[in-house]
Amino acid sequence: MDTHLMATTTRLRCLHATTTSSSAVPTAFRSLAIHQLSFRRSRLLSFRSATMNTRVRRSRFPLTRKTTSPTRRGLFSVRASTENNSIVPSNRKLIVVNSVVIVALAVANRVLYKLALVPMKQYPFLLSQLMTFGYVLIYFTILYSRRRLGIVTDEMLSVPKWRFAIIGFLEALGVATGMAAAAMLPGPVIPVLNQSFLVWQLLFAIFILGRRFLLKQVFGCLLVAVGVVVAVSSGSGADQTLSGIGLLWPAVMIVSSAFQAGASIIKEFVFNDAAKRLEGKSLDIFVVNSFGSGFQALFVFLLLPLLSNLKGIPFGSLLSYIKDGAGCFFNTGAKIAGCDGAPILPLLYIATNLAFNISVLHLVKISSAIVSSLAVVLSVPLSVYIMSKPLPYLPGGTSLSSNFMVGSIVLVLGLLLYNIPTTPTKQDTKTS
Repeated sequence: MDTHLMATTTRLRCLHATTTSSSAVPTAFRSLAIHQLSFRRSRLLSFRSATMNTRVRRSRFPLTRKTTSPTRRGLFSVRASTENNSIVPSNRKLIVVNSVVIVALAVANRVLYKLALVPMKQYPFLLSQLMTFGYVLIYFTILYSRRRLGIVTDEMLSVPKWRFAIIGFLEALGVATGMAAAAMLPGPVIPVLNQSFLVWQLLFAIFILGRRFLLKQVFGCLLVAVGVVVAVSSGSGADQTLSGIGLLWPAVMIVSSAFQAGASIIKEFVFNDAAKRLEGKSLDIFVVNSFGSGFQALFVFLLLPLLSNLKGIPFGSLLSYIKDGAGCFFNTGAKIAGCDGAPILPLLYIATNLAFNISVLHLVKISSAIVSSLAVVLSVPLSVYIMSKPLPYLPGGTSLSSNFMVGSIVLVLGLLLYNIPTTPTKQDTKTS
């Protein structure tokens, strides 16, 4: 059986280029030499032989045996490597278009969720569980259709399923811990603490995927997180602070973001690994969506007694709660008091959320989980701005402080800093 040495090393590299997306796309240019700090960890979820690793290193460093095995000084090492730093223009355009679509869908998703809670304000738990279990049926129906059409092959379906079990388990834990913390925290604090999601993604991408980031990319991500925190917490109400709450429940919410971030990084790993297993062919996103959602629904079902109690619904009363909530969702028979807007608003939200989830996973496939997250966080201040205006079923608007504008500017600067490409020199262009 092939084995893979699991070790953690920290390397300071002088790079001529780095790959900014999850898929290595060939390019004709090389960028300026960049000093870069990276933390490499062997991929714990892959199984590759030492012979293969040696062969890859020799192909990347053909000069001498010395360059293929860097000199180690404790945990740090310095070496020169030549890797691609930019994405081919066609793929970059596809990523930009997909990112714009995701921002639009993310804004619509947040706004429609707020509107869907107008008729479902007493049944948010039913709405979330309906989506969790309903998506399994939808995704597997689409997967079956694509299998019949030959889009999904037997090789795609043969990818290891235990990875999807890990994804589903992490997402279910994220739901459970997030619900527990949300019940104990003020509402405006929750989106602020959720911005730790991006920081967790950076860490997991380094240690799980062995990803390397330029300092400007790390700083750009941190600026994005800071910008969202400033924009979302722009207000002077006492309920927007953590005073009197303690550290336990904010820590639980941050851990919840870690579970969700870990699941997203493993999805990216599944796409990367499948490209090797399928000899360059791309894994269909509905394979990942279907099995990931299936395992998530399984673990959520096992945690259902805990989750219902966290939402203040005794498990013995869950069936009657579902029956009453279904009546409000479909607004059947005579108009039910307080369910105005159903079923149109909940169905619009579910359809938008479904399209949003598919688009996010597609962007993870063609770029990386971090790029998709950056696109999503851009929607946060846009959504807050739109929801501050009068909306159908939500006629009252709110005013935003100057901090909102400051936070939005910081967020955009962080996005620009992360995505600014490195300009190649003429000498690099000739030698490529």
